[in-house]
Formats: sequence, C-alpha cells, structure tokens
Amino acid sequence: MSMLTPPGMGGKYRIKGDRYPRMRRPRHRRRIILSIVTGACVLGLAGWGTLQLIDVFGGQGSTAQAAQDTRHCPDSAAAGHAKATPPAAKPPAPASLTINVYNATPRSGLAKRTADELQKRGFKIGKVGNAPAAYDKKVPGTGILLGPKAATAGPLKVLATQLAGAQLKTDDRKGADLDLIIGGAFQELTAPQDAAKALALLSRPAQAPVPAKC
Repeated sequence: MSMLTPPGMGGKYRIKGDRYPRMRRPRHRRRIILSIVTGACVLGLAGWGTLQLIDVFGGQGSTAQAAQDTRHCPDSAAAGHAKATPPAAKPPAPASLTINVYNATPRSGLAKRTADELQKRGFKIGKVGNAPAAYDKKVPGTGILLGPKAATAGPLKVLATQLAGAQLKTDDRKGADLDLIIGGAFQELTAPQDAAKALALLSRPAQAPVPAKC
C-alpha cells in the first residue's frame, strides 16, 4: 500500500502511481428541482405585483371598479336629475260632495235611511227616491256609484269608502252630483270606523320608492 493512501482505505480508493481517486458528493436531484420551482414562483409573483402596480397607478383598476359599479347600480347622475313623482291630488272632503240616493230594490224606505246616514257622515244629500227605470231592480250587487267622468280620480273614490263592493261607473252628466244606487245585495253602509280609516288612507300621500343601496 502506498504511503499516500489514507489509513483504512483500499480497493478502488487505493492510490497507485499517478492516478488519484475522485471524491464526489452524490447529486441531489430533488434539491435542484425544488430550486427551479421556487425560482419560477418568485418570478411569477414579481410579475403579478408589477402588473398590479401598473393598474393602480395607470388608473385601470379604478376604471374597472367603476364599470362594475355601473353594472350593478343605477346611473347616479340620472337618478340625481330625475324629477320627483308629484304627490297625488288631495281627495275632496265629504262636505263638498252632493249625493243622490236611489233605491233599486223592492224594499221600501231604504233610500231615506241610507241618505240620513250619509248626511251624518258629512255628505250633502240631493235627491232621494226610487232608482231610474234603467237601474230599478237591475242592480244585483251592493250598489252602483255613478258620476261624471271627471269624478273618477277623486269624488267617486271618496264615496266608495262608504259602501264596500259597490261598482263605480261614469256617464255624460254635466253636473258634479254623484248617485248612490242601492242594489239587491245591500245590507248597510260600511261601518263608520272602517269608512273613516279608508278615507284616511285615501287622503294619505303616496310614499316615494326608496332607491336600492349599492
């Protein structure tokens, strides 16, 4: 054995002449692959961060957000300039309405009792008697409320609070008087407290719709 050979080493590690054994560490392929993957992730994150900075400072991020808000929210400018819905006209007071009460049933005295009750509730009373031939014994429901076409939006609705289930009709009359024609199914006028509640609701202005929050 040569003096250059370290103690305890022989065989292929034995030094002979001018040839020396090469002491190499085993290659670790896993470490190499892990280093490559880690480097790729770092480069990807760096590139993504750069793009985000470009979007923020270039204004693209705010533009995209604004576009998204536009899709989900109504146009604030248009909403701000939109005209408010005008409040509904206040219904007329019962004292300003003249009611003609006609009985279209074979029951006697019904028109007079109904007219007296309406007068107690603040309505003015005009004619009282039997219904005209066009309606006499031809009204199967509780009654018909008849008036000029201009009375549809206000006066007829006020009178309707006093007789539930009555049919509202208009004709070509010139005056503003309203007719209450009592029908075969009539029992009595709406209870005073219920009629007062219905009239109060009719007088209450409509609430404007609340815009959705974005």
